[in-house]
Amino acid sequence: MCNINCEHESEKNLQIQQRRSFLKLVMTSALGVGIASTGLQVMATSGVVTMPPQPENVLTPEAALGRLIAGNKRYVAGQSTLLNFSLESDALVRSQNPYACILSCSDSRVSPELCFDEQLGDLFVARVAGNYLTTDFVATLEFASFVLHTPLIMVLGHESCGAVQAAIAAADKNVQFPGHIQTIASALAPAVGAVDRKLENRIDEVVKMNVIQNVQKLKKQTPILNKLVAEKKLLIVGGVYSLRTGKVDLVT
Repeated sequence: MCNINCEHESEKNLQIQQRRSFLKLVMTSALGVGIASTGLQVMATSGVVTMPPQPENVLTPEAALGRLIAGNKRYVAGQSTLLNFSLESDALVRSQNPYACILSCSDSRVSPELCFDEQLGDLFVARVAGNYLTTDFVATLEFASFVLHTPLIMVLGHESCGAVQAAIAAADKNVQFPGHIQTIASALAPAVGAVDRKLENRIDEVVKMNVIQNVQKLKKQTPILNKLVAEKKLLIVGGVYSLRTGKVDLVT
């Protein structure tokens, strides 16, 4: 009985992957026609035709967020799509066209590609302990938004974040961490300071506050991100991942 069910699930996942690859091919061909009709030509290098990138991110920012949340629902329900690299490899060699950027914590228990049930090439992920902004991360997200035309950025925090716990310890007890670890605690200090230290769920609230503050910072980043937001070409949102359930809740 188990073998029958397993074979059925494998066949179902393979069919999903095949449909997905077929749709990508159709959309790519359509995009190629559109490019040609506007006078732009597909470039050839050394006699090899370079196809246009897969139009995975030809979505409105709101549609991109909807796709991201739908993927998380599949993940929580145990209905994630089986990865079949052989069906994606050729397209991935030619190009990437991610529809969402994720600024995520580096915590090993949180994997954006898994928790949003996406495949290689779908998400542009930047990770650092504590999911906070630096100049390098702003540049990374600018690249995705401006060069790759990715319409969505999510700052993704998670419960029981060790970086947040370290920042609280630094603020409350003046704990000094070795090496460069202290820079993480310092970066998260504004979020710690914005939350009442008497709250029972203080860590969770600091996690949320850190996400909210970094979303606000990103929306104001000049000269690229703030312009794309104003033009409604880019949506920047925050989310918190539950280690217990796998669900991502949007926070504002």
